[in-house]
Amino acid sequence: MSQVASRGMHHTYDSRAETDEPVATGWVGWIGFAGVMMILSGIFQAIAGIIEIFNQGFVAVTNSNQVLVLHNIQSWGWVNLIIGAIVFLAGLSLFSGAAWARVIAVIIAAGAAITNLLSISIYPFWSLIGLTLSVLVIYAVIVHGDELRAHY
Repeated sequence: MSQVASRGMHHTYDSRAETDEPVATGWVGWIGFAGVMMILSGIFQAIAGIIEIFNQGFVAVTNSNQVLVLHNIQSWGWVNLIIGAIVFLAGLSLFSGAAWARVIAVIIAAGAAITNLLSISIYPFWSLIGLTLSVLVIYAVIVHGDELRAHY
């Protein structure tokens, strides 16, 4: 890009506009954010799955002092491992603008938005933040997802 002076005003001139090369907008950053978050959550989900596969039992204590003991959680561990791997691969593929990765990103963000909406009475501040981030990610992935494919 070069700066062109016109009557004392500076205008940004983009030479790519003349060559039909698409110009990336700032929304690409939100897609990058979604991709990184998907990669991280996929890793965490896969780790939880591996722990569940090799763990013989699970004990949880609830707020009402009830004890929940689960035996044989290996099958649930495999489910978590597979979901984690899919989310991880989708996060990587989101950087190339792959359509299947965009669909998975929207499904995950929509699920997060619904979860935040349902928990707004419990955590109003954090739920609004999570809901806002989910909507921004959904918009960026749906409307500007092709911009990544054009540049990488």
